[in-house]
Formats: sequence, structure tokens, C-alpha cells
Amino acid sequence: MSTEKESSAAQRRLSCTKCFDALWFCYSPVHQLQQYYRVGVLDNCYGKWSALWDCLYLKTKPSSQLQEILEAREKAESHIWTFRTPEEAQSFWNKEFGHLEDVD
Repeated sequence: MSTEKESSAAQRRLSCTKCFDALWFCYSPVHQLQQYYRVGVLDNCYGKWSALWDCLYLKTKPSSQLQEILEAREKAESHIWTFRTPEEAQSFWNKEFGHLEDVD
């Protein structure tokens, strides 16, 4: 089972379609009006351009080097489910919701 996972990771291909779609949507009136309503300014789509250029740059790399870069990025990225110690969780809870306990 681990060999299947390793072989699928080795055969992973980089696709820039999602980056291009995100950039295309960024210039749509729907997105621009939504940004203007929420933030008060139009989106310059700089982040989407950066993501697309980064993807296109990675497409020029050899596959072995590409895999190393992608694995390094995955390890450097913090996971959405980071766990806190009980003390950290208690202090966060008190900071966010502690004022609700005194309402009685």
C-alpha cells in the first residue's frame, strides 16, 4: 500500500489549469463587485498572477527537481488542523469567549 502511495506521488503531474481559472475569475465582474462590496476596493489579481507564473515556472523544471520542490512546499505548509495543548486551548477560549461566562 505504501508503494502505491509512493508511485502515485512520483507520477503526480503539475497542472496550471486551476491557476488560470482563478485568474480568469478574478477579472470577472462578479468577483470584482464582490470585492468592492466586501473590502471597498477592486482586486488587482496580483496573487492570482503570481500563482500562475509560479506554476508555469515549475513546469520548466525536470520532474525529479519538481517533485523535490513540491514535497518541500507541502512540508513547509502548516496544516489546517493544528492542535493546541490544553493550556493553549484554554487561554484561547478565555480570550475569545470568556466574556460570555459572566452574563448570568
